[in-house]
Amino acid sequence: MHEEVSTRTIEAGAAVPLASSRAARRADIDLGTAGRTPTRPLHRRFLRGLRHPQNWLQLARFSIVGASGYAVNLGVLALCVHVAAIDYHVGAALAWIVAGVSNFVLNRHWTFKAREGQVHVQAARFLIVSLLALGVNELALTLLVDDGHLAAVPAQIPALAISTPLNFLGNKLWSFRTDLYSDSASAAEE
Repeated sequence: MHEEVSTRTIEAGAAVPLASSRAARRADIDLGTAGRTPTRPLHRRFLRGLRHPQNWLQLARFSIVGASGYAVNLGVLALCVHVAAIDYHVGAALAWIVAGVSNFVLNRHWTFKAREGQVHVQAARFLIVSLLALGVNELALTLLVDDGHLAAVPAQIPALAISTPLNFLGNKLWSFRTDLYSDSASAAEE
């Protein structure tokens, strides 16, 4: 089915296409921009987003995917450290890569339902967010192992807990965010 496309002026004053559909209105609601230009303060948009059940469902899905990635990460790290006798830094990086590929696929198709987005753009953004989260994870892991005198595998548990919020926010707000002012937003919602 073909939807009418109107234009909307955003902050820079440029007119951009806006799908006139329920999905586009939902996208505006998610960001707290229904009937307004998207200039509301971030904390207000965040608080408004907390009131929408679909955001909580998305967080639950992200958590399930994260739990599966967590299990994959710990399993690969344990194999690397205890079976292959690989240094825990290298093992953590390999575990992160394997879990990351799994998480990308599951988050793209199930959590954020971003099937209509460009895979290479999403993958590049996901990689950037994941690399930032890996840096945070490696820093926490190093502190816990070297300074906290914990074994590598048990130390990975709190290290992942520290890096997970960065991962979720980066992926929700950037990696898998569909362009709100294009037809791909309505296609991704339906």
